[in-house]
Amino acid sequence: MKFATYCADGNAFYGAVTNTGMIALNGDFPQWPTLLDVVQNDGLAELAAAAEGKAVTHTDFAYEMVLPNARRILCVGVNFPDRNAEYKDGSEQPKYMSLFPRFASGFTGHNQPLIRPPESPQLDYEGEVAIVIGKGGRRIAQADAYDHIAALTLCNEGTIRDWVRHAKFNVTQGKNWDKSGAIGPWLVPFTDAAQLDDARIITRVNGEVRQDDVLARMMHPIRREIEYISTFMTLEPGDIIVTGTPTGSGARLDPPQFLKPGDVVEIEVNGIGTLRNTIEDEAQ
Repeated sequence: MKFATYCADGNAFYGAVTNTGMIALNGDFPQWPTLLDVVQNDGLAELAAAAEGKAVTHTDFAYEMVLPNARRILCVGVNFPDRNAEYKDGSEQPKYMSLFPRFASGFTGHNQPLIRPPESPQLDYEGEVAIVIGKGGRRIAQADAYDHIAALTLCNEGTIRDWVRHAKFNVTQGKNWDKSGAIGPWLVPFTDAAQLDDARIITRVNGEVRQDDVLARMMHPIRREIEYISTFMTLEPGDIIVTGTPTGSGARLDPPQFLKPGDVVEIEVNGIGTLRNTIEDEAQ
């Protein structure tokens, strides 16, 4: 079963995704006002049980960022071998992973437009798997790491490329433009290691495959990401880790190909789904 945050009739809901529409479930769980509250209280199984046999409540709706009130979103950069080579700096595979924060305001939902700001035409795409922490912990061993995952989702980690080079030591300002990326469409409960170990990411722009790789090739696998991040910070239920993008982003093509209004970006991962977004210029 899949769970989403969405809007309908001017109101916010969360619920179960079906082939014909949404089953609103937030009214059944007043103690959990948002889907983030559900995750933080290990409630996805209760949501699934509540949805059984229920009728669809909404067929006309709009997806929101799946956890729009997420407190912490941490992204892993340059995490595939070919991606490291794209930088053409002669560097070896890094011993430690690159990390940076993103904030929920920088993301929108499935089928919503990514927003290109007037300050730069260099809006780029990055297709990634995102994991949602379900059980907190500190100094989590790799052998136990998957026990701490509640759910999986997808991320288009949209980036304003020239703004990641405004400073010497960080990329934060290029990674946090309002609605420049997307997370969704939904949460898929994590129940089996194969959901990650056998996952393949494909990113298409206007139907053309731009990124195509498997998570098994990550330089820093997801078990290692959880171990490393939890060394210096206590992971908490509801934290999101965006795990890394393959080679093929627009900035690394020759010539570079950045996103423009009218483009359609689709990120597909087997077993999770497809995250689709259009591109629009920011309204002035």
